[in-house]
Amino acid sequence: MPEFPDVELYLECLAPRVLGQPLEGVRLASPFLLRTVEPPLAAAVGRKVEALRRLGKRIVVELEDELFLVVHLMIAGRLRWRPPRARIAGKVGLAAFDFPAGTLLLTEASSRKRASLHVVRGEEGLAALDPGGLEIFASDLAQFRAALTSESHTLKRALTDPHLFSGIGNAYSDEILHRARLAPITLTDKLDDAEIARLYEATRATLSDWLTRLRAEVGAGFPEHVTAFREGMAVHGRYRQPCPDCGAPVQRIAYADNETNYCARCQTGGRLLADRSLSRLLKRDWPRTLEELEALRRPRVETASPAALPPDVACPGVAPTSAARSDRRSRPPRRPRASRVRTSPPASRSE
Repeated sequence: MPEFPDVELYLECLAPRVLGQPLEGVRLASPFLLRTVEPPLAAAVGRKVEALRRLGKRIVVELEDELFLVVHLMIAGRLRWRPPRARIAGKVGLAAFDFPAGTLLLTEASSRKRASLHVVRGEEGLAALDPGGLEIFASDLAQFRAALTSESHTLKRALTDPHLFSGIGNAYSDEILHRARLAPITLTDKLDDAEIARLYEATRATLSDWLTRLRAEVGAGFPEHVTAFREGMAVHGRYRQPCPDCGAPVQRIAYADNETNYCARCQTGGRLLADRSLSRLLKRDWPRTLEELEALRRPRVETASPAALPPDVACPGVAPTSAARSDRRSRPPRRPRASRVRTSPPASRSE
């Protein structure tokens, strides 16, 4: 799902292309994209774009007369900038927003259509779509601490809760926790002041660094390869690959459609976290530490070679020796089983 750095980059790249320009038309390829009926989508046509803003992970296009188009890309939704009146892509195309300088295409490469478009009027209507999460770069440490400890959750859940923090999702929360050297399952009410301060700084630094990286990658173009798995990430999407800081294999906790990636050596003191599925299956055989995991992955000691075994012992995948073959030929043949042969037809019922 596009998160804070991705959405901010979309807004920065859209600004010089659409600000002050009239929305000439909107073409819908999927009726399920539009989630509102009043005001109608047609009311947006012909109005100029006055501002662009981010609302959590949503993209807000502010038009004249306080009319807002709110786009939520969800997991697989993406924006593409194309020449004027560009054709909507076949299966993945959802909508096209036509401007004088070009067309903004909305696509979703998934069979589960989750992306949405809301048309609302006024700041009150826009506020109804705001989950209310804290904006990291508009808050200080005290506000961050208050939001983090307002409810008792795991750190992973707290960072990705849009009602607590704005714009953070599955991918960057993994990177934040790795940078802060904190376990994803640590409860928020168990952190001391130093750990909260470290998490606050790691959150700001991670989001800022990745926004800078993405800006450098795109340059004057438009972001075409928005993904949750990027080269250069420390742990997210890097299961079993070496941690860039300590070299230990990255671990994961898989659940539903998401997964949490972490470094056991950097974040949990070498302890492996239960993954809710395989750990329940293995029970006592589930490795608790990196050392136990490495021991399981080492090749086992080879058994005695086939030559050292008795000649009548068969080894899977190994041809028998000549001595074994000759020994088999010297054995008396097995007697065939006695077959049941009728010597006379069965007596009839009448007899």
